[in-house]
Amino acid sequence: MSDKFSSIESQASYGIGWQMGEQLKSNPFDGLALDAVVEGLRDAFNGESQQVDNEQLRDAFGAIHQRMQAEKAEQNKAVIAENETFLAENAKRDEVSVTESGLQYEVVEAGNGEKPNANSTVRVHYHGELIDGTVFDSSYQRGQPAEFPVNGVIKGWTEALQMMPVGAKWKLTIPQQLAYGEQGAGAAIKPYSTLVFDVELLDILG
Repeated sequence: MSDKFSSIESQASYGIGWQMGEQLKSNPFDGLALDAVVEGLRDAFNGESQQVDNEQLRDAFGAIHQRMQAEKAEQNKAVIAENETFLAENAKRDEVSVTESGLQYEVVEAGNGEKPNANSTVRVHYHGELIDGTVFDSSYQRGQPAEFPVNGVIKGWTEALQMMPVGAKWKLTIPQQLAYGEQGAGAAIKPYSTLVFDVELLDILG
């Protein structure tokens, strides 16, 4: 251990800096200037005036965010193209309907019950896959229906459920912008993924 970190205070201070460095490293952007980071930290800690005003900061953060999103989209260009091709081909099938938002659905069983609204809570069985057939979630496999508010799920589900009467079984093909978009969801659902669901609306709970 270095002599300059021999006291408890210096060790704790170094630990704080280390944690901040780890956070910065996990959220990098091109051009991150560590010297400027340290200077900003020092100014704030010492109560000095900002050397970069709030308007400049907003502009800078906005520009960096746009740059990172553009780079992310470029990196995922092949994935985006593959999913768009899948959606285009699926939409050509006679049994598939496409809503104004881009949601694609196929009525497997019509059902004849009531339809939920955005504030309803529903009980459903479902099976979710990626376009390559990889299963990422399935209440059928768990042997237990799911219960959730209609407005508490992804946009594609919220839209579809309000069109489905109780007893209906639909196949949903949900474009990424109505699913988890550029963020993805965990390790299973990558950014820009189209999701395919078999959904059975069992009941409206309230």
